[in-house]
Amino acid sequence: MDVQVVDYTVADAPEKFVESLRETGFAVLTNHPIQQQLVESIYSNWLDFFNTEAKHDVAFDPEKQDGYFSPDVSETAKGHTKKDIKEYYHIYPWGRVPAELEEEIRGYYQKASGLAGELLSWIEANSPEEVKAKFSEPLPNMIKDTPNTLLRVLHYPPFTGEEEAGAIRAGAHEDINLITILPAANEPGLQVQLKDGNWADVPCNFGNLIINIGDMLQEASGGYFPSTSHRVINPTGGAQENSRMSLPLFLHPRSEVQLSERHTQHSYLMERLKELGVI
Repeated sequence: MDVQVVDYTVADAPEKFVESLRETGFAVLTNHPIQQQLVESIYSNWLDFFNTEAKHDVAFDPEKQDGYFSPDVSETAKGHTKKDIKEYYHIYPWGRVPAELEEEIRGYYQKASGLAGELLSWIEANSPEEVKAKFSEPLPNMIKDTPNTLLRVLHYPPFTGEEEAGAIRAGAHEDINLITILPAANEPGLQVQLKDGNWADVPCNFGNLIINIGDMLQEASGGYFPSTSHRVINPTGGAQENSRMSLPLFLHPRSEVQLSERHTQHSYLMERLKELGVI
């Protein structure tokens, strides 16, 4: 089964959406509530920010993990040795945001977080009873008033020809959180690994909304919902001259939420951040 494109407004959208998540770890929504005009404005305004030296004035805090991450301190995907070719900015409810960008990005954070609550209710409602029984509390409740949900504004810069051999924009990885909400980027490149091991392009028409399962929901569901590997491949031809902007919202439960017998949100997050080498 390939990743399914689901019309958010149709009556059986929840069932189709959850079926795609169950089979591939990914689903794509059309006709969803996130306004494309808002996403385009965010991409434009933050690209301007990444093209200034002011970004270094809000360099990331190693303890709090908010602020600007330069390419030099960017992530190395688990199991990889080369850093991803990207820079990004971390936004938390309590974190720093440049004043001229704050109102718009905070508004998006709230809107996308609200939609995430609805989608988590779809997931729970369409889970087997034995899976629902594993959840320590209703899935939408896990993210209520959480300080941990992370909005990452990502910039994959144009290629210069000086990139490290073998490095790609985002190495194959799985997300740590419950679910991720991602407006389609302004450039293609996102791929998911299917059950047969092959890589497939995620439908990324500008305006699509991409949702994928993270490790925490895989953990909480006893493996019923798969956290699947995905990556962002390098552009070719003239596309190498283009910046790629991306806006994943990583939905995290409150720190004390029990995911399974072995992990709370906090213990799981710390384990994974150490593996990534960012703490």
